[in-house]
Amino acid sequence: MEKETDSFLGMKKLQSAILYTVMMVFVGYIFIWFIMPTNTFFLHWLPDIHAKTDSTYFGLQGANILIYSFPVLFIATLSCLYLHLRKKMVDNNTESIMKNVNWMPWMRPVLMKGPLGIVSWMELYFLAMFIALLVWSLCSYLHGMFTNINQQAAQMSESVWEAKLKSSALMLGLVGNICLAFLFFPVTRGSSILQLIGLTSESSIRYHIWLGHIAMTLFTAHGLCYILFWAKTNQVSEMMKWANVGISNVAGEVALVAGLVMWGTSFPNIRRKIFELFFFTHHLYVVFVVFFVLHVGFSYACIMLPGFYLFLIDRYLRFLQSHQKIRVLSARFLPCQAVELNFSKCPGLSYSPRSMVFLNVPGISKLQWHPFTVTSSSNLEPHKLSVVIKSEGRWSQNLCESLSFSPQMDRVEISIEGPYGPSSFECQRHETLVMISGGSGITPFISIIRELLFIANKTTDKTPSIFLICTFKTYVDLTMLDFIIPSSGISSDISRLKLQIEAYVTREKHPPTETSLNLPQTIVWFKPDSLDLPVYAILGQNSWLWLALIISASFLTFLVLMGILTRYYIYPIDHNSDMMYSFSTKSSINMLFMCISIVTIATVCFLSNMKQGRNARPSTLCHNAGDDRELESLPYQSLIQATTVHHGTRPDLKRILTELKSSSVGVLVSGPKTMRQEVAAICSSGSANNIHFQSSSFSW
Repeated sequence: MEKETDSFLGMKKLQSAILYTVMMVFVGYIFIWFIMPTNTFFLHWLPDIHAKTDSTYFGLQGANILIYSFPVLFIATLSCLYLHLRKKMVDNNTESIMKNVNWMPWMRPVLMKGPLGIVSWMELYFLAMFIALLVWSLCSYLHGMFTNINQQAAQMSESVWEAKLKSSALMLGLVGNICLAFLFFPVTRGSSILQLIGLTSESSIRYHIWLGHIAMTLFTAHGLCYILFWAKTNQVSEMMKWANVGISNVAGEVALVAGLVMWGTSFPNIRRKIFELFFFTHHLYVVFVVFFVLHVGFSYACIMLPGFYLFLIDRYLRFLQSHQKIRVLSARFLPCQAVELNFSKCPGLSYSPRSMVFLNVPGISKLQWHPFTVTSSSNLEPHKLSVVIKSEGRWSQNLCESLSFSPQMDRVEISIEGPYGPSSFECQRHETLVMISGGSGITPFISIIRELLFIANKTTDKTPSIFLICTFKTYVDLTMLDFIIPSSGISSDISRLKLQIEAYVTREKHPPTETSLNLPQTIVWFKPDSLDLPVYAILGQNSWLWLALIISASFLTFLVLMGILTRYYIYPIDHNSDMMYSFSTKSSINMLFMCISIVTIATVCFLSNMKQGRNARPSTLCHNAGDDRELESLPYQSLIQATTVHHGTRPDLKRILTELKSSSVGVLVSGPKTMRQEVAAICSSGSANNIHFQSSSFSW
């Protein structure tokens, strides 16, 4: 016991040391961004750094790699180690609770309506800081460029306003690069940095949207200013210039066009109505990034390299996982036009409630991937992973139809990416947990209830009182509540869970003749296939350690390849001839080396862990007559007893929430935009100091 305590204290100390190191490196990295637009940086610091870092192996790009790339990749690697230690620690949730209590007031909503959506004080603070960085950079660049603008105009035989226009165009591009440097962090689903600060890909996707809008506004203005300058100075031919050394204008124009296409199809009206157009055109990010690097050169592109580098690693790991066919155990159909898909899962795969997976069904579309919330609990159901799909869109309708009309014991071919979700389960920190949902928005809460059910029956930990408020359009939609009980039944006593369900049917004032919630349901079992695999962690149970290895080893491999190329091929050409080596060719080779390094190291790590999926025994769950009866047993009857149904009305959310007297009330809402805004407004009022708000939404 004493040895275990010493080991625990040792991990705590190491975890704290890693966290402090990450914070110091991050502060230094942000400081660089604030000092970069000044003459102090360009005229004094940067020359000194170049003098100490420029070498025959890395050339001028060595300084930018050290200043911009290394700190972020170092933080990402340390974050992986921190998350690995946190996963190993027994009191992970307790530690996280203590650290987050002081931050709860900062997480209260402050803006409920508007183009930004629901914004908390913390988000507003960091948004203001980022805008301040952009404004500071803009003003600093302009001040430095306009100081000697008259002399520059005279030297270039230009008028003063033309010289100012040219400088302004350059300034807009430099400021736009700040947004580009942070653009890919929010869309890196398995990012250790996001997990470290408590964000998920679902919650941070809107930051990517904000950054994208700002970046494309600046880059568009950057391009238009240069076109106007060239037109006014009779230099339109500059638009067709692809310089061997320096800036390549054609590459910049190609990147801008690709960015404009992505930007134009990303606005809500197009994204929601023609999602396929948005989805396919967004893959032009490859064209955008490649030609951006060719435009500015690889050395300057090191500014945005780290975010994109981490995104590439994540994207390639997703590519490897997406080519594995997953074994589907069963499909459970309910009268509300919803189906629960149950997949075989490795017992070693653990995930937190409210995690999500992306599904691809080649029989419907080989290219479309759709996100769904995981409704199962990895503790309560160690051999199974479940998702609920409501038949609403064209893709989901085709899936439900194909499953329902398939003969019994038929095979379904499905691929999965994920699961992705929070690094820990923190709902226990509240005394009362209120979950408010509309329609299919109840799905994120099913996994929470199942996880708390496991905790209430298998551990001595205290569970919060659960108050589920759900609204449905029709009475038949109430059958969505059936998904709270797993299709294979459970041995846990649901009565030990302090659960109260208030269900509201808004479009029907009276219940039908059948007043029981036990409406007919169908379970279809599928035949196993030897080629299908259970869902397993792409990098194994120690996935954070393997990710740290991939980040560090691939980057070192990239540096070695780049150093060899520079020292033994590029350097002799640059210093032994009158012509410098082509910037575009150098950038292309460096990008190729970067991809080779990532693919090689990630593939080796993937193959090293792949045997866990191959050797994992498939779940032996199979259909038997007891399954249907089990759903009608004591757990199901307890669920009915905990449910109160209201017809022809909507919940008075303000009254319900303000009357709660618990010292800490966690409020989670998932549903239509108006519902989320209403709940956020209630939680942000001064009379609700004990209420802590959190929202879930896939509608960006």
